[in-house]
Amino acid sequence: MTTLELVKKILFIEILKGLALTLKHLFTPAVTRQYPAEKREPFPGSRGLHALVRDPETGKAKCVGCGLCAAMCPSQCIYIYTSEGDDHKKVVDRYEVEVLRCVFCALCVEACPFGAVALTEHFEYSGYTREEFYYTKERLLENWDKYMAGEKGKKYFEKFWRPKSEDFGAPSVLHAEEKVGP
Repeated sequence: MTTLELVKKILFIEILKGLALTLKHLFTPAVTRQYPAEKREPFPGSRGLHALVRDPETGKAKCVGCGLCAAMCPSQCIYIYTSEGDDHKKVVDRYEVEVLRCVFCALCVEACPFGAVALTEHFEYSGYTREEFYYTKERLLENWDKYMAGEKGKKYFEKFWRPKSEDFGAPSVLHAEEKVGP
C-alpha cells in the first residue's frame, strides 16, 4: 500500500468528494415535469397502444391470420382465431390483444409480413377494469382509425417498418475484369 492510498483511506477522500457533489446539486431547482400540466409530445416511432392496420383501398383489416405475430410474442398476449371462408381462404374471426401482459417489444410488428400490426404513438390510456385492456379486432381497427389513419400511418410504415423490397436486390453483374478466381 502506497502512502497516497493510506492518506485517502484515513481522510475518507472518496466520501468527501461524494458529499461535495451532493451539496453542489442540493440547492439547484428540480427538472421534474409536472405531468398533467406539462405534457411532452411522443417521439416518432414510440411504442404505444396496439392497432390493426386498415387497408386504404378496401377498408378491411390487412391481417390474413397467419399467426406469426402471436408466435413471436414473448409474453403470449396475442390471440388469433381463424376459420375457412367460402372461397377456401383463411378468415380472421377474432384478433385479440391482452395489453396488460404486453411488454411493448414490437416483435409482433416486425414479424408481420403484411404490415397488419402497428404500435401507435398513443401512450396515455388508463382504465379501472381488466376488460378495458382486452382489445378485440374491432377496437384495434378503431385505434388505427383514431391515431394512425391517413398520412400518419403511411409515414409510420415508411420510416419504421423494415425490411422493404428495396432492401432485397439482385447482385450486381461481375464484369470480365472483376472475375473472381483463377
